[in-house]
Amino acid sequence: MEHNRFFPPHDGIALGALAEKIGAELVDKEWANRPIRSVAPISRAGEGDICYILSRRSKAELQSCAASAILCDKALQSAIPSHIPVLLTSAPNTAFARAGALLHPQAMLPQPIVVSSGISPAAFVDPSAHIEDGVTIEPMAVIGADAAIGAGSHIGPGAIIGPHVKIGRNCVIAGGASILCAYLGNDVIIHNGARIGQDGFGYAPGPGGMLKIVQVGRVIIQDKVEIGANTTIDRGAMDDTVIGEGTKIDNLVQVGHNVRIGRHCGIVAKVGIAGSTRIGDGVMIGGAAAINGHIHIGDGAQIAALSGVVGDVPPGERYGGIPARPMRDFLRDMAEVAARSGSRAKKTEKDND
Repeated sequence: MEHNRFFPPHDGIALGALAEKIGAELVDKEWANRPIRSVAPISRAGEGDICYILSRRSKAELQSCAASAILCDKALQSAIPSHIPVLLTSAPNTAFARAGALLHPQAMLPQPIVVSSGISPAAFVDPSAHIEDGVTIEPMAVIGADAAIGAGSHIGPGAIIGPHVKIGRNCVIAGGASILCAYLGNDVIIHNGARIGQDGFGYAPGPGGMLKIVQVGRVIIQDKVEIGANTTIDRGAMDDTVIGEGTKIDNLVQVGHNVRIGRHCGIVAKVGIAGSTRIGDGVMIGGAAAINGHIHIGDGAQIAALSGVVGDVPPGERYGGIPARPMRDFLRDMAEVAARSGSRAKKTEKDND
């Protein structure tokens, strides 16, 4: 893929300086002044590109690789062709992420669409809103009464910031997002079309049908949280919905009312988390997993993609399947199912002979 206008290459960072910034060791210092301008996969990396390798499965691609540098750990150093400068690190993927942030800073945040500074005259800002210096508000954004936005924050076109909402400093609220009944910390990123703080799904049966249960809580989003496009986070019914510091939530995730998610969790697309569930720190949840309400997932637990979690998960455990159970049990069950299916297939084949 050729470089494009969306994310053009960097003017160039000397390889030696780049290695120092990302915490890697340049093996051959003679390459220290080689300019690095972009990131690329091994299969198409060329002059000015840096790439990384995690396993010997990519070894065949190295022979035709023309990258200007490659990141790897010491165990893979011998597999790298002599024409490619090597940067050694115990965590190549982490170092590559740091390199990408330095070479393509514009890709790290939703970028301005129309105005890059100041308040557009086509935005509506209620006179009672509190806007610190250095805030950017793009056209058609709406800022409600008594809302507060911290210095360095950017509100994208068509975004809605509801009355009394508080947004910290250096936050980015991308175009079309809506933030209601919420307090956001600093360095929060909300991507396009996310919906934060709408009422939760709560009803009680009545003689004439379902009766709506009032939802009067808030959403609290702590520092350095990132929330993907079209994700929805319901406000609490009477308590708060809380997203802990440093947590990253993918696109199209549903977080129900009163859910509390801990610090530095990773939640992948299409996960649904029902109301009042408690999720500890450092929890990882794979794509399209369904999490029952009123349960607790302990610190450091991992939930496999497409799992259905119906009960508590102990700290540090790996669960998978429907219903979700310890991974070793799930894999054993799947092996038994596969074995039985194979036996039936052989029997059918024998009967047909």
